[in-house]
Amino acid sequence: MFFDPIYLLICGVTTVLAMLASWRVKSAYAKYSQVPASSGMSGAQIAQRILDLNGIRDVTVTSTHGLLSDHYDPTNKRLVLCEENYYGTNVAALGVAAHECGHAIQHQKLYAPLQWRMAAVGITTMAGNAIPFVGMGLAYFAPKIAFPILALCFGIVMVFQLITLPVEFDATARAKQILAHTGAVAPGAETAAMSKVLDAAALTYVAAFISALGTFLYFAMHLLGGQRDE
Repeated sequence: MFFDPIYLLICGVTTVLAMLASWRVKSAYAKYSQVPASSGMSGAQIAQRILDLNGIRDVTVTSTHGLLSDHYDPTNKRLVLCEENYYGTNVAALGVAAHECGHAIQHQKLYAPLQWRMAAVGITTMAGNAIPFVGMGLAYFAPKIAFPILALCFGIVMVFQLITLPVEFDATARAKQILAHTGAVAPGAETAAMSKVLDAAALTYVAAFISALGTFLYFAMHLLGGQRDE
């Protein structure tokens, strides 16, 4: 499996896509985090304001270490911003904070794709943990057992990544609309800079889906081909 040219090609292409997506978001963030927001608000302040405007009283805004480690934790009702975005008063920080607020609003409104993703976290984690053990432990010695399991595991991961796409794109759309409505980011150059950061970040989820899809198709087609040979 690991020396199959098709598999190596899939791994190579998806790795390059992931690296390009990661480079683009880091590059955009580095550039536009230098653009101050004329409102003077910090990421933490706009996050709290957005939550208040939407009547969300049970979500805590906190900071953490690690650049771009921002996320919304629906289980513990926490909106976590990296220190650069928590304290930052630039358009990138406000965009990221508003994006995470978009997830909190999705949670409040029971946005279906977010509900599906939350429900799928457990089984996706199990599938992701099983992949290296099955791939390294069974692929060489018992491929007829390993390949169906790997196809299933990568299929689960692929579906999870597919569900993630509307969740992330919707949160980004909400962020842009909210920031325009609140005036935290001024129209024109500030809004354009903020949008470029969020659009670049969205590409990382597209790359993750393409990677999961390509690997799933490899194992699924290999499995179907083996069945036809029998």
